[in-house]
Amino acid sequence: MIKTMLRGGAWLAATLVLLAAAGYVYYRSLALDELPKANPQASVADLAYLKQAVAQKRGRILAVVSSAERGGPAMKRAGYELTELARAYYVFQVNGYEVDIASPQGGKPPERIDPDDMGETDYAFLNDPAAQAKVVNSMALADVDARRYAAVYFVGGKGAMHDLPDNPDVARIVNEVATRGVVGAVCHGPAALLGVKRADGKALLAGRRMTAFTNEEELFLVKDARTRFGFLLEERATAEGARFVAGPKYLDNTIVDGRLVTGQNAWSTWSVAEAMVAALGHRPVARERSAEEISVRLLATYHRAGLDAASAEQAALPRFDKMLVLMHSVVAAMQWRAADAVNLQRLAKG
Repeated sequence: MIKTMLRGGAWLAATLVLLAAAGYVYYRSLALDELPKANPQASVADLAYLKQAVAQKRGRILAVVSSAERGGPAMKRAGYELTELARAYYVFQVNGYEVDIASPQGGKPPERIDPDDMGETDYAFLNDPAAQAKVVNSMALADVDARRYAAVYFVGGKGAMHDLPDNPDVARIVNEVATRGVVGAVCHGPAALLGVKRADGKALLAGRRMTAFTNEEELFLVKDARTRFGFLLEERATAEGARFVAGPKYLDNTIVDGRLVTGQNAWSTWSVAEAMVAALGHRPVARERSAEEISVRLLATYHRAGLDAASAEQAALPRFDKMLVLMHSVVAAMQWRAADAVNLQRLAKG
C-alpha cells in the first residue's frame, strides 16, 4: 500500500512539474515581458497629438467628476476614473475648447488610477501643471454658471453612482446646456442623467437612445452591485424610458442621439469625446489610435465575424495591445466560454 501511494505521489508530482513547465513555456511564448510600457514621466510636450491643436477658440466644456471617495452600505472605495477624464480633456483641448473641471463638493476629488490602464496621455495629464491645478481646485457644482459652457461631460468611476444621480445642481446644468449644446457621459458617468427632468416634467432620458455600463459588465465585476449602489445603471435608465443600447462587454460602444452622447465603458472614452466635438459641429482633429483602441477594434471584429477575420485584420495592424486581448480571453474562461478563451489566446499570440 505504501509503495502504491508513493508511486502515485511520484506520478502526481511529475505531472505537476510537467504542467508547470508547459505553463512556463507557454507564458514565455507570449513574450509579455517584452511589451512596451507607458512612460510615467510623459509630458504634454511628448504628445504629438497636442501639437495639432486648432488655433480657433471655440468655447468651454465642463467636465464633471464625482466627489464620493467611498459609498454604499459598506463604504467601498469609489472616486472617478482618471483615464476617463484625461483622454477626453485633451480631445476637447486639441479641438479648441477650454476645459473646466467641477465636482459636487469642489476641491480635490478622489481619483482612481489603475497602472495597467495608464497610457502616455494619462501620465501626461498627471504631469500637466495646468490640468492638475484644475483638478485640485475643481469648482463646486453649486457655483457653476452653466451658461458659460457649450457642453458638459460626465466622467465615470464608481463614485458617479453615489453623488451624481438625482443631484439638483447636475439637473440645473444639464437642462441649461441641453437647450443649445451637447451633453456627454461615459461608463458610470450617465448615472448623472438619472432623475433629470425636462421643462415638461418628463425624464430627460425618456425615448432617447443611450448607453452606459451595462448590467452584464457590472455584475461580472461586482456580484453585489445592486446592494452596493442601490440600483443598476442600465435598469434604472430603462425604467426612466431610455432606449438602452448595450454592446459587447468591455468594448467601445458610443451612442449619439442628437446632442446626447453616451459611452458604455472606459474603452469608449476617446470616441465619446470625439463624438461630442462632432455634435458641436466640428470635425475632430485626426489622431493616431492607441494600441488599446486598435485591440478593441480587433476584438469587435472577432465578435462580429470570427477568428479568421480578426486574425487577417491583426496581421495587417502595425501594433495592438496583447494584454487587453488576453484579458478578454480570461473573461471568456471565467464565463466557461472555452472556445472564445482559446481563440482569443491564439489571436493575442498573432
